[in-house]
Amino acid sequence: MRILLSNDDGYQAPGLAALHAVLAPIADVQVIAPEHNNSAKSNALTLNAPLYVHTAHNGFRYVNGTPADCVHIALTGLLEQRPDLVISGINNGANMGDDTLYSGTVGAAMEGYLFGIPALAVSQVDKGWLELDAAAQTVRNLVAQMQQQNLVGSLPWILNVNIPNLPLAALRSPKLCRLGRRHAAQGAIRQENPRGETMYWIGAAGQAKDASEGTDFHATAQGHVSITPLQVDMTDHQHLSYWAQTMARLAAADGQI
Repeated sequence: MRILLSNDDGYQAPGLAALHAVLAPIADVQVIAPEHNNSAKSNALTLNAPLYVHTAHNGFRYVNGTPADCVHIALTGLLEQRPDLVISGINNGANMGDDTLYSGTVGAAMEGYLFGIPALAVSQVDKGWLELDAAAQTVRNLVAQMQQQNLVGSLPWILNVNIPNLPLAALRSPKLCRLGRRHAAQGAIRQENPRGETMYWIGAAGQAKDASEGTDFHATAQGHVSITPLQVDMTDHQHLSYWAQTMARLAAADGQI
């Protein structure tokens, strides 16, 4: 089994090292990750600057770009063999609900999926790396089980995984979930720099708005590992017929002008 590892916390992140340590004994693992932290970069690709690839002392390769850059470059120029699985993480903090739209962790996994490769985006619920070894072992177990079920190297899929910061024995079984929702983010923080210029910092993420049963927020709060299948198609299929009727009325009204 060939696995490509990436993340959005950067190639020196403890979550990446922990994941590599548990997966290297069971797979051919290649690491290509950002040089620096790239949280909230989503699916961004760098199109207006060159990308450089360097190799760290431990063999990890790192790129002066985004998480999606790393996976894109890996799959289109760096790797000699196509991986069977792309894993992004382990992220330092949750990627649940609306977070997935902004997440660089999910962005890296999504890039693998867009190339037709199964992918996992993995995060710990709380920041700080508490019980990181348990989270890494959870991922290893999940990958091994998926390989046994012939899900690795098969048709592409993408799963968003969030793991509570608990000891392995305390983690409850994985639970299939839908994404929850968050309230709007807190207000921007306005400050003045030493030159007297106004600057702004993006405010903190809002609290959970929909953490009801069945959501990733609810599952992880109960100690379960949440697993949510994601898709790229953002079409509002449920309301296509409504918009078809609306557009027909707009076209008819336009013809009357």
